[in-house]
Amino acid sequence: MQQELLFEIGTEEIPAGYITPTRENMARLMDRKLKDLGLAHQGIVTVATPRRLTISVKGLVSGQQDSRQEILGPPRAAAFDGDNKPTKTAEGFARSKGVSMDEIRITETPKGEYLMVVVEKKGESTEKLLPELLTEMITQIPFPKSMRWGSGRSSFARPVQWVLARYGNSTIPCTINNVTSGATTRGHRFMAPGSFETDSLEDYLGKLRQAHVLADPEERRQAVIAEITSRAEKAGGRILPDEDLVDIVTNLVEKPHAVCGTFDRKFLALPKEVLITSMREHQKYFAVVDDAGNLLPNFIAVNNTETRDQSLAVEGHQRVLRARLEDALFFFKEDQNHKLGDRIKDLSGVVFQAGLGTMLEKTDRIEALTGWLAGKIAPDSSVDARRAARLAKTDLLTEIVNEFPSLQGLMGKAYALLEGETSEVADAIAEHYMPVRAGSALPATTIGAMVSLADRIDTITGCFGIGKQPTGTTDPYGLRRLSLGLLHIIRNKGFRISLTELINHALDLYGARITEERGAVLTAVVDFIKGRYTNDRVSPELPITAIEAVTSIDFDDIIDCSLRIDALAAVQGEETFTILAGSFKRVRNIIKDHKTDRIEQTLLTDPAEKVLYQALQEISSEAAPLLEGQNYQKAMEVILKMKEPVDLFFDKVMVMAEDEKIRNNRLALLTSISHLFLKIGDFSRMS
Repeated sequence: MQQELLFEIGTEEIPAGYITPTRENMARLMDRKLKDLGLAHQGIVTVATPRRLTISVKGLVSGQQDSRQEILGPPRAAAFDGDNKPTKTAEGFARSKGVSMDEIRITETPKGEYLMVVVEKKGESTEKLLPELLTEMITQIPFPKSMRWGSGRSSFARPVQWVLARYGNSTIPCTINNVTSGATTRGHRFMAPGSFETDSLEDYLGKLRQAHVLADPEERRQAVIAEITSRAEKAGGRILPDEDLVDIVTNLVEKPHAVCGTFDRKFLALPKEVLITSMREHQKYFAVVDDAGNLLPNFIAVNNTETRDQSLAVEGHQRVLRARLEDALFFFKEDQNHKLGDRIKDLSGVVFQAGLGTMLEKTDRIEALTGWLAGKIAPDSSVDARRAARLAKTDLLTEIVNEFPSLQGLMGKAYALLEGETSEVADAIAEHYMPVRAGSALPATTIGAMVSLADRIDTITGCFGIGKQPTGTTDPYGLRRLSLGLLHIIRNKGFRISLTELINHALDLYGARITEERGAVLTAVVDFIKGRYTNDRVSPELPITAIEAVTSIDFDDIIDCSLRIDALAAVQGEETFTILAGSFKRVRNIIKDHKTDRIEQTLLTDPAEKVLYQALQEISSEAAPLLEGQNYQKAMEVILKMKEPVDLFFDKVMVMAEDEKIRNNRLALLTSISHLFLKIGDFSRMS
């Protein structure tokens, strides 16, 4: 018999950021516990609001199946003495299994006769197992931070107010601190605070809906979107898209009730980003824009309760926002009393990182690195690039960024434009922080990309240079994120630069601040970035072997590496390549440390090695311009022609001939083949 388990933990308001990951953790935890107990089910569903975390297990079986287990013990020879009496070994085995010697059997195995005991266990009912399971669930759900309350010893994200635990028609007893489970849930704290019984998810969601609670997060999210869209349209505009804010607000309310407020048009003089951030970060208000994307003097707030006098609620929101915007406008005007260029010297009072100097020193290094990159990538942009790098960190000293740290870069751009800097310089100041996280936007301009690369490689090499590289799962300086951003920028922009040269230049600029051995730092940084590159590119379509086939030979020009990997990926499924890769593995094993590839044609005596030599000459000549032009896919098609002559050579020729000159000549021939193949990658890793 199968029934539904409905389990709800009612609490004080849980932080919005906890809810989505907690739902995922609850589902995983419940599934694991049920599997450990051998309790099959048909599916797990979780729903949640700020005041409740709920899980439903559909089709949960009524009990465990009976089990029978045959457990082998010691050999018979060790279990009985000469008088055929049980030894201490046999008695210990019986005691450990909770049986008497009379219940021990002798069984024949491929290794001889052994003691055996048959343990039959009757399955427990689900109702009997659930109390302990649910109690453990409450105490084992992970949160970023938990708290204790009252005199209780158990902790949770917020104080637990009630627990609903129903399995079919039965209430399952479980307790946390002084709260014991029951058959009832509660409606909206203010609009329908009463309790009512429920015993299935469908019934639960329906009754809560009547009690002004939308417990299904997706249903609640759609209600939020409908509410804010309607209010914005009534104000003559539309919501500025912000999916993250929709998610946050969805987990701040049990049922959304949106209102539209206004603010003084004078605040529209603030940069768009300042207005949006002022509304979003502290108040969780949505910005409203017209059809052209221009901000309107309106905002949408989402309340958890419906108010009788909406004008009163709107006035409260407007009063709070007005104070925020007055502060922002004051900071904005004050900041303009000092130009960005005048702030550079004050960066000497800001520590970049212990052991790596001040932000002024970092600025000097970024400017130098950007200049070096510009010389390699875009010489005509060198002046603007160095200027952008020089000003990139100055907005950290502004009042606005001090109030809203997320506006770093964006305010630098705004102030740069007000001060008459070129748009190229201003854009690069904003873009040098990009990408801010995995999957976010990359710098659009070449100058912004160069400053971002310089900033990132300076931090990475500096941390490695003083022994502060990531270890295990810890990465306090975000070096993995910085490395991924660096790789994504290079690939997105197609920058052809030497990673080794870039790292060496960064190390030069640190000078005596580097405390680790320089060669070891260079190797460690390259290997670290290579590791991020491999993890980022590997996929079901692109196995790690194809990536390592290239990066194990060379990892310096990221674009060149990517082209060679793509070429290998294009042919990896072909039978010809698979066979050739296996042959190359054999070549590598045979030549080992043989270095010379100088072939004496007069020492080629066997027809098969002559055929191989001739094929090598022709294919090398045909592949050379393709390799030079980095047309690796075409080059691979040419190189695959080596399969048949290589196979013939191994079928007909003894490489390790007795004559030393012939042996070395054949090794040189194979070494030449190896050198040709290695111009794309080490195929042997893919065999």
